[in-house]
Order: sequence, then C-alpha cells, then structure tokens
Amino acid sequence: MNLRYTFVIILSFIVSQTFAQFTLSGELRPRTEFRNGYKTLNFENADAAFATSQRTRLNFNYATEFYSFYVSLQDVRVWGDVSQLNVSDKNGLAIHQAWGLVNFKEMKLKAGRQEIVYDDHRIFGNVGWATQARSHDALVLKFGKTFNLDIGLAFNQDYEKLSGTIYTTSNNYKALQYAWFHKTLNNFSTSFLFLNNGLQYIDIIDSENSETRYSQTIGTHLKYKFSDALNASSNIYYQFGKDVFSKDLDAYLIGMNLGYKVSENWNLGLGFEVQSGNAYNDDLSTNHAFTPFYGTNHKFNGFMDYFYVGNHMNSTGLIDVFASASTKIGEKSNLSLYLHNFTSHAKIAENIDKQLGTEIDIVYNYKYTKDVTIGAGYSQMFASEGMEVLKNVPNPSNANNWAWVMLTINPTLFTSK
Repeated sequence: MNLRYTFVIILSFIVSQTFAQFTLSGELRPRTEFRNGYKTLNFENADAAFATSQRTRLNFNYATEFYSFYVSLQDVRVWGDVSQLNVSDKNGLAIHQAWGLVNFKEMKLKAGRQEIVYDDHRIFGNVGWATQARSHDALVLKFGKTFNLDIGLAFNQDYEKLSGTIYTTSNNYKALQYAWFHKTLNNFSTSFLFLNNGLQYIDIIDSENSETRYSQTIGTHLKYKFSDALNASSNIYYQFGKDVFSKDLDAYLIGMNLGYKVSENWNLGLGFEVQSGNAYNDDLSTNHAFTPFYGTNHKFNGFMDYFYVGNHMNSTGLIDVFASASTKIGEKSNLSLYLHNFTSHAKIAENIDKQLGTEIDIVYNYKYTKDVTIGAGYSQMFASEGMEVLKNVPNPSNANNWAWVMLTINPTLFTSK
C-alpha cells in the first residue's frame, strides 16, 4: 500500500512538472568601435575615438500554465572603466527586466520592468543595439486569440512620497497609456497604435503651475505579401496634443519599404521615410517635429545615428530615401549594403539647401554556431553644407566614418525540459 502511494505521489510530481519549465540563459556581448564622426560630424584635425563596451546578462525564466516569472540581470561596462585591482565595482549589476505574467482565462496580465516591442520597433522597441537597451516599468493587459490587443499603463515616480507626484527623473516620461491592436489576414497584417504620452513640466518659479502635459500619437503599421518574392510594409503616424512646453503638436511620420527576393541568396530593398520638423522661421506656437519616442531608432535612418538617437529631437525633421542589398555567403555568413540619402524636411536656415548628405553602411555577420555570432560593420557619411549647419560643425573633417566589430554569445545554460 505504501509503495502504491509513493508511486502516485511521484507520478503526480512528474505530471505537474510537465506544465512548468525553468530556463537559465545568458548573453555576453563585447563590441569595439572606432568613432570618427559617429552621431555628429567630427571637427577638422580632431582625434578619433576607440573603445570597447560590453553587455553581460543572466536570464531566469520560470513558466507554468498559469503564470510566468522572468528576471534579467545585466552588467554594462566599458573595458578599462574599472581598475584591475578594484575594491568595488562602480558599475554593479542592474535589473534590465523583472516581470510576472498571470494567465487568466480571457486575459493575460504582465506587470513589472519589461521590454515593450511592437511591429518594426518604430514607436516601441527594446533598442537592443544599445549596450544598456531599454525597458519600462509598466502594467500590460493582453487580450485576444485570433487577434492581439494590448493595453499598457505606466506611472513613474522618483520614490515613495508622502505628498505630491512631481517627477524629477530626467530623460523619462511621467505617465503613459497605450493601446495596440494587431490582426493578420492571409497575406495582409495590420496594427493600430494609440499612445497617450505624459511628460512632467516643472515651474521653478511657481510650483502650483507644475503639471503633466500629454501628447497623443495615433497610427498604423501595415504589411502585405504580394508573392513569395515581393513584400511591402508602411508606417503612418500622426502626433497632436501638447509638448512639454505646452506648444500645440502637429506632426507626422510616413514611411514605405519594399522588399524583393531576387534568389535564394540575394535580397533587395527600397524605401523612404518622412518625419516632419520645424523650420528655422516657423511660428513658435506650434511644434511640427515628430518624435519617435521609444522606438529602436538605430534601426532606422542610417546606422551612424545622426538622427533621433539621443539627438535631432524638436528639430527640422527628416526625409530619408534608402536602398539595400543583402547576400548570403555560404551557409553561415551574410553581407548587407545600405545606402541613405538625407534631406531636411523643413528649412534649416536662410540660403542653406535642405540636402544633408549620403550615408553608406556595410554589415557582415558570421554565425559560428547557433549560440555564437560575430558581426562587423563600416559606415561612411558624405555630408553636405546643410549637415554642417544643422550639426553646428562649420569646419568638419573630410572623412566622417565609423567601424565596429562585435561578438555575441547567447548560451542556454540550463532548461528543465
């Protein structure tokens, strides 16, 4: 009888474990960069920069039929920023993600620090290229089986206060609410996004006038597969409401991408993107500059990050016309070439042409194993006079370029299945 009970207990334990899985994974990603005109034009005779940054992650994931629990620990550093004989590490571990997901019958609830990624990363992305990447403290409600509907909520504070809600942390929003809907029908997929983004305004003279000022972004991401060889995607977004300075917002983004598979080894791309901006002589009461907010902006408008990567906000906007070609080299390698021509959307200054310049990006990737990848890239900016005025570099170097090489190791250290 005792043997029978023991067998039942063991069997029950085994069955219960089939509905749960624990995975321990990691990431090690050092990247060395040569910067000679990265993000902005280099002054003539200025020395280039050279450094290696590194991201290290340890990811814990426990998932059952009813809930999931996920923690991602992260260390970000530059080689040499801590002494060899350091007593303590000034970098220290940080929590990149720490969230729980509860699976109810008709809804999933995800709460905690998490990456928020939608569509092609244009408005919400994890900025995986950046060593630190991006994550949000948020609550997300997920609905749908034949469609996807996410409703996200966030409200940020510096600490637990006894009174008031003034938020002073820089480079962050105070509150946001969004809804994202996605549906796929055969060869066509569509997404709709509404974002209500709140920024803290602080009146240093009269604190009674401090308030949260909201802007609204509404738009769609569309994808259509014409055939096995030809596909297209587009972004259309409009922004209105108020910016943090209480100016009326009237801004837009329109983009189109075409992809064509020439053969098993060759792919071509062609497209454009327009982001509205402010002319130097515009009426100051209205802000026409589109803001891509929390997107993976490195993915767009050239890899040298001259636009919308910690820069070019509330500026003259951008017209980016681009083409690409990529090819497989054997079973493990691929080579990609990107060409961008940049023009300012709005007038930069009197008697200055809107043409900004042309950028060429070359990227090579080699997949050594399923867990190990080596990548390298080279970019060159051919700047026009408009770029010199826009970036306020009157005597730039004749050679503005950027090169990098990166090793990525993504091991699965342990899994219960």
